[in-house]
Amino acid sequence: MLKVGELAALAHLTVRTLHHYDSIGLLRPSARSDAGYRLYDRDDVARLQQIQALRVLGMSLADIGLYLDSPDASPLAVVERQLAAVDRQILDATQMRRQLLRLRGELVRGAKPELSDWLTTLETMTVYEQYFTKDELEQLPFFSNPDAQADWRQLVEQGTGLMRSQVPPASSAAKSFAQRWLDAFQRDTAHNDAFASRINLMAAREQQAMQEQFGVSPELMGYVMASIGELRRDVYARYLAPEVLERMARHQAEHGHEWPGLIGAVREQMGSDPDARGPEARALARRWMSMFQDMVGTDPVAVEAFRRASASEPVLRMGSGIGDDMLDYLRKAMSPPPDMERSTRSA
Repeated sequence: MLKVGELAALAHLTVRTLHHYDSIGLLRPSARSDAGYRLYDRDDVARLQQIQALRVLGMSLADIGLYLDSPDASPLAVVERQLAAVDRQILDATQMRRQLLRLRGELVRGAKPELSDWLTTLETMTVYEQYFTKDELEQLPFFSNPDAQADWRQLVEQGTGLMRSQVPPASSAAKSFAQRWLDAFQRDTAHNDAFASRINLMAAREQQAMQEQFGVSPELMGYVMASIGELRRDVYARYLAPEVLERMARHQAEHGHEWPGLIGAVREQMGSDPDARGPEARALARRWMSMFQDMVGTDPVAVEAFRRASASEPVLRMGSGIGDDMLDYLRKAMSPPPDMERSTRSA
C-alpha cells in the first residue's frame, strides 16, 4: 500500500489535492496506518486514474463523483472514453502535421503560401480547445463559422487603425466601433453567457496566442476595453451621480483586469455546486461583493441606481458573461446556509 506522499509523487499531484479528494468523498483511502496515515491500495489507485482521466476530459469534480458512484461507471468505460479522447488528439495532431509539412514545403521552395493556407493552420492550432469541448466548439460561431471569422478580422483591422491613428476612446468613432465589437461578440458567442465568460478568460490568460493567432495585441485589447468603458459610461451617466462614475473609473483602472477571472470562477462553481452551498461558492460571493462595493460603494441609492441601470440597459452587460442566472447564484451563495437559518429561528 502507498502512503499519501508516495501516491502524490507518483501521480504528479500534491498531497493537498489528495486530502481534498478525501474530504469531499471522491477518493477515500482504503486503510490507515497505526499512526493515522492514509494508505492507498490497488483499487484506490485505479479510481484515482479514473478521476484524473475524467478531469482531463473536462468533467467537474462533483460530476466525476456522481459518475463513478453510478451503476454505469466502470474502469473499462473510463478507459474507453480516455482512448476516444486520445484518438481525437492523435487525429488533430496528424492533421496539424500534414498542414505544417505543406507550409514548410512551400516556404522551402521560396513560395508564399496563400492566405487560406495560413488560416487553415490557425484553425488547426487554435487555442479554443483549451477552454471548450468539441461539442461546444461546434456551437461557437467564433470557431465554426468562416463568415464570423472574416468579420472579426475586419474588426481587428478597424480597431488597430483607430488605435494607431490615436482616435480617443471617448470619441464617437471609437464608441461606435465599441458597439459593433459588442454586437459581434454577443452574436458569435451564441448569446451564451457561459461561452462569453470563457472567451474573456481566454483573452486575459492567452495574450500571446491571441496576438499570434488572431492579431489581438494587449494594446488593442486595452483600447477596445477603454472604448467599451466610455460607451457604457455614457449610459451609466443617465443613472449615477458624477462621484460614483469617478469611483467606477478608478476601480476599472485598478481592478478591471480581475473581473474575467472572477466571473469565470463563478461560472465554474455554478457547474460543480449548483445549489451554492459549498464554502467555495460563499467565498466567491464574498469576493464578488467586495469588488462590487469597491466599484460602486455602499450607498443604497447608488447601489439601487446601478442595479436599475444594469437591468434596463442591455449594453451594460453585453459581452461580460454575467447573466441573471449568475446573479441569482451569487444571491443564493450570500444567503445563510439552511442549518444556520434553522438554528436562528430556533433561537
